[in-house]
Amino acid sequence: MQFQVPQFIEVEDKIFGPLTFKQFVYIAGGAGAAYLLWRVLPLFLAAPLILAVAGFAASLAFLQFNGRPFILAIENSFFYFLKTKLYLWNNEEKTKKVEARRSTPNAATPSQVYVPKLSDSKLHELAWSLDIKERIAGGVASGEERSEITTPAPGIVAPVRTAREARI
Repeated sequence: MQFQVPQFIEVEDKIFGPLTFKQFVYIAGGAGAAYLLWRVLPLFLAAPLILAVAGFAASLAFLQFNGRPFILAIENSFFYFLKTKLYLWNNEEKTKKVEARRSTPNAATPSQVYVPKLSDSKLHELAWSLDIKERIAGGVASGEERSEITTPAPGIVAPVRTAREARI
């Protein structure tokens, strides 16, 4: 037996003339709110509010923002303003590093990195090593971390050249 496979499933069906169901609901809601404003308020107060409601209803029905419905942009902006935000910026360490580099431009000595001894958790040790190397390369490591890393451990020393040291 042959079956017809539906195509264009992303396109909503036009139910009310050239409008989809969602568009019809937005337009009908906007028209209802405009009618209520016209009946309740005097015309000089209602006219700007009616224009605002009609514009909002039309934008909900027809406007797309980055190829997505306008209602999703409103929802995302609403949650953006409600949720807490986390900003991370550590300017102090970067300025100290820049000042140290300017004072000794020809001091291109390779850094010494402390590699911890192997233990039960090799994954933990590897994660620690990658984290510290990444923090040094990014210039956000604290002074204690740098001193721990630059002081050689007995028997376990590995020189590390970062991209920033290679630029000098």
